[in-house]
Amino acid sequence: MNTKIIAAVLTLWLLLPFSSRAQLGFSNEVGIIAGPLLFQSDFGLRNNYDTNINNQGIGVGIVHYMNFAYRADCNCYSRDLYFNDHFKLRSEADLHYTKLTHEGFESEKQTLGGLQLRSHTGSSLVFELGMQLEYFPLSIRDFQAGAYKVAPYISLGAHYVGYQAKYESSLDAPGALPEDIYFNPFLVGDGELGGIDDSPGNTWAITSSVGIRYKLNVLSDINLELRYHRYFSNWVDGLNPDQQFYPPNKYDDSIVWLNVGYIYYLDF
Repeated sequence: MNTKIIAAVLTLWLLLPFSSRAQLGFSNEVGIIAGPLLFQSDFGLRNNYDTNINNQGIGVGIVHYMNFAYRADCNCYSRDLYFNDHFKLRSEADLHYTKLTHEGFESEKQTLGGLQLRSHTGSSLVFELGMQLEYFPLSIRDFQAGAYKVAPYISLGAHYVGYQAKYESSLDAPGALPEDIYFNPFLVGDGELGGIDDSPGNTWAITSSVGIRYKLNVLSDINLELRYHRYFSNWVDGLNPDQQFYPPNKYDDSIVWLNVGYIYYLDF
């Protein structure tokens, strides 16, 4: 991934909401989120218990909300419109890391292929930058005023994604050929080693989530959220074998992320 471009975009993303808040008539909220995630990829079998348990990662993020129900420039409520009272625009930067192993009945076989799968491990470091539109069925004004403690929401958005995958095998030794090291169906594809490639790359993701906010006090909330990110690439995990030779490879990579956050309401 191009770190200079990412740094420039991140700087602009952090500064823009605050520099323009008076003209746009909204208030700001900032926070941090963190929690475990399940990486659904070509490592292991989909919908397999061992795959879901072992291919877990951890993610963290910083978030910013545009709250249209309240105007910070006048310390007053904004115009009483349905959109203002039920929607927030959320922008965020996320970083998550997952170690990956092959699980399932193929890797448990006492054959050369089973040994190659068990010996093949990987990891994926992913940076995401994007926005979601959050919808709150209950009134944001009433929640902010303390009329109720819990506010559920759903969201939909898009992220720019930069990733760096890594792979290795305990069978790798001087003089060993790729077909001696890696599961042979993985060696057919358009990557540097057929269906295996650790080149950095970038893509896009569609994100969706369901969550709740719990009000701690006038200026802070706790956030609990379950999210799904679908990537428009099958290389995020560094493994993308040709589907003709490896039929299970029919999905792009994705994550399911459960996170907890702390949100603070700014007075500007």
